[in-house]
Amino acid sequence: MSTAAQAYAKTARTTASPREIEAQALLKAANKLQSVMANWPNTDVDFAEALLFNRKLWSILLSAVTSDDNPQPIEVRQNIANIGTFVMSQTAELQLYPQPEKLKPLIEINCNLAAGLSGRG
Repeated sequence: MSTAAQAYAKTARTTASPREIEAQALLKAANKLQSVMANWPNTDVDFAEALLFNRKLWSILLSAVTSDDNPQPIEVRQNIANIGTFVMSQTAELQLYPQPEKLKPLIEINCNLAAGLSGRG
């Protein structure tokens, strides 16, 4: 990456809102999962890494949404927590029984939530 590109990337990271950062992280997770699905079955290491990234991201989101100081309305927080519970159970099932078609709901959830966070939903 060129110096100018690195400077731009750093500036973009420091000026992005928390919602934009969350949306970018969700899209990154979706892209990793999509890549695994597109390259199935030649993705053992990528599969494990993509699931781990998505699980860690959702652990952070769940922690934030269940925090007492979260300013979102309780209904929004509960909906995100319910989605997060599904994501975690789907991820656990995928680790036990890898099936590429079961990645699709995780990809769609991440993309839809990212779109909502960035105002495109």
